[in-house]
Amino acid sequence: MTDASSVSTKLAVSRRTAAPPRSSYWREVGKRLLRDRLTMACLAVLLLMALVIVLAPLIAPYNPLQGSMARRLKPVGYPGHILGTDELGRDMLTRLIYGGRLSWFVGLTPVVIAFVVGGALGITAGYAGGRVNMLIMRTTDVFYAFPSVLLAVAISGALGPGIGNAIVAMTMVFIPMMIRISETVTTSTRNLDYVEAARATGANPLTVVRVHVLPNVLGPIFVYATALVSVSMILASGLSFIGLGVKPPEPEWGLMLNTLRTAIYSQPLLATLPGICIFVTSICFNMASDGLRTAMDVKN
Repeated sequence: MTDASSVSTKLAVSRRTAAPPRSSYWREVGKRLLRDRLTMACLAVLLLMALVIVLAPLIAPYNPLQGSMARRLKPVGYPGHILGTDELGRDMLTRLIYGGRLSWFVGLTPVVIAFVVGGALGITAGYAGGRVNMLIMRTTDVFYAFPSVLLAVAISGALGPGIGNAIVAMTMVFIPMMIRISETVTTSTRNLDYVEAARATGANPLTVVRVHVLPNVLGPIFVYATALVSVSMILASGLSFIGLGVKPPEPEWGLMLNTLRTAIYSQPLLATLPGICIFVTSICFNMASDGLRTAMDVKN
C-alpha cells in the first residue's frame, strides 16, 4: 500500500510540474514574427501606407485632378505644397496619396486572382496526378516559354491600354507561376503517411484535400504570393510608364514617373518621388515575405 500511494503521489506531482503544452504552430509563427524587427517595421510601413490611401479623401489637401499652370513644377517645400507640384501644377502630395490607390489596386488584384485560380489548379494537378497533372502542367509550360515582362507587355499591348487590360495581362503572367509552386508543394504532400491513411479509410478526395492537404500547402503558397506582390507593383508601374496601364489624368505612380520624366533636370527630387514610393512599397512587401517565410520555417 505504501508503494502504491507513493507511486500515485509521484504521478500527481509529475502532472503538476509537467511542462505546459507546446504552443500551436501558428502561435509560434506569430511569436517569431514579433521578434523580427525588420519584418515588423516593413509591415508597419505597409499598414501605414494602406491607411493613408484608404483615407485619402480625408487626408489629401487638394483635388488630385485640379492644377494651375501658374504653380507648375514648384520644388519640394514650396509654401502650401509640401512636396511641390507636377508639370500641370497639381499638388504632388495629393497625387501620390491618390496614386497609391491605383498602384496598390493594380498591383494586388492580379496576385489575389492568381492565388485563388492558380492555387486551385496547382493543388488539383498535384493531388490528382496522371493525365490531369499532364494537361495542366503542359499548358502552364507554354506560358513559361516567354519572359514574364515580355508576356505582360504583349498581352496588354494586344488588349489595349487601361486598368482592366493591365490586370488581365498581369494575371495571365502570375497564374502559371502560382500553378507551378502549388503543384510542387502538393505533390510532395500527397504521399505523406497521414494523407495515405485518410485515403485508405475511404475518405472523399475533396475531404482529403480540404482537411489534410490544404492546411499544409496553403502556407508556402501564401508566402510565394506575398513575394509576387513586389513584382506585381513594379510590373504594373512599368506598364503605366510605357502607356499600357492607367491612362491620364488618373494619378498612378508609374504614370506619374512618365509624365515627370521631362522635369528630371529642372526638378530631379520632384521627378523621383513616385519612384521612391514604388521602391519603398515593393521592398517592404519583399522583406515582409522573407520574414514570413523565415517565421514559418519552424523546426520541430
